[in-house]
Amino acid sequence: MHRAPTILVAVALVIGTGAGAAEAPPATPIIMQQLLDCRAKTDNGTRLACYDAQVGGLSAAIERKDVVVADRAQIKAAKRSLFGLALPDFNLFGSGDDKRDREEFAELQSTIVQARKRGDRNWVLVLEGDAKWVQTDSREFIRDPRPGMKIRIKRAAMGSYLANIEGQTAVRVHREN
Repeated sequence: MHRAPTILVAVALVIGTGAGAAEAPPATPIIMQQLLDCRAKTDNGTRLACYDAQVGGLSAAIERKDVVVADRAQIKAAKRSLFGLALPDFNLFGSGDDKRDREEFAELQSTIVQARKRGDRNWVLVLEGDAKWVQTDSREFIRDPRPGMKIRIKRAAMGSYLANIEGQTAVRVHREN
């Protein structure tokens, strides 16, 4: 029997039922569970017919954008682009229980593409990918931030973030966009 290669997928359903946002999504979306249930069919013809029908339904759902499928690399890129934003937890990218995810997204390393000082003397830093971070403390830099400088932003206590620019003393920042 030929087996398809195994890939990691995240499936997000756009549900138009009006269900409240506080409700937890099912562990496995129904459309995926129906496809997986085909494995239990013992008759080869029945199993193939089941797979054909369920894959057709899944394909149509993907085309309608009712289902989105992403591999680990796409999820990683999405998480990186959202680092620092306060978003509701829809469990869209997994539960966050994976140790690799906790370590991987505890900090962001990037390059400054734009830096300017605001009227309150705090810096606005735009990084690769257009993430905008704003300084929230009054620390002064030894060398003013400028485009091309490397920046490392890491999670700190109580939902705050610390930014190190080219190894200088860290300043507190928050993400604006």
